[in-house]
Amino acid sequence: MDIAALSTSMSQASLAQQVSLSVLGMAKGQAEVQGQNLVRMIEKSVDPNLGKRIDISV
Repeated sequence: MDIAALSTSMSQASLAQQVSLSVLGMAKGQAEVQGQNLVRMIEKSVDPNLGKRIDISV
């Protein structure tokens, strides 16, 4: 393999790695936002009176 082809191949591999890391970073950011939204949703839905009594009718 000549130097030019090797250089092109290495450049393409480096670009592919940079793109992969960028996409991974965006996915991580999106997952963090979704996790924060889930925590907020759970905090809003918590009712302190739930689970303290059981209503049973026979």
